Amino acid sequence: MIPVFFVGLLTYLFGEWSSLLTILVALVVIDFVTGMLAGALNGELKSSIGMIGITRKVFIFAMVAVAHLIDLLLIENGIESVEVVMSMVVVFYAINEILSITENAGRIGLPVPKQVRNVIEILQNKKDGR
Repeated sequence: MIPVFFVGLLTYLFGEWSSLLTILVALVVIDFVTGMLAGALNGELKSSIGMIGITRKVFIFAMVAVAHLIDLLLIENGIESVEVVMSMVVVFYAINEILSITENAGRIGLPVPKQVRNVIEILQNKKDGR
C-alpha cells in the first residue's frame, strides 16, 4: 500500500519517467560521490558540508517537481501542449552537475579531456543564453 502511494506521488510530482530524469539522477549521484571523495582526499570532508550538499540535491528535485507542476498548469490552460518548463529545468541542473563533477575532478588533480571541456563550454553557453 505504501509503495503504491509513493509511486503515485512521484508520478504526480515528476510526470512520466523520462531519460532526462534518469540522466539527472545519475549526474546528481555522481556529483555527490565525487564531491565527497574529493573532499575526503583534500581533508575538507565535514558533516556540515555534506548536509549542505544533500540539501542542495533535494532542492534540485523540488525545483524539477515545481517545473512539472508549472507545465501541468500551462497545459491545463491551453498555453502549452507539451512539458517544456520541466525539460529546461532538468537540462539546467544537469549542466550544473556536469560542471560540478568536472570541478571535483580538478580538485583531485585529474585532467579533464579537451573534448569534455569543449562540450561543457558549449552547454554552459547554451545555459547562459549565449
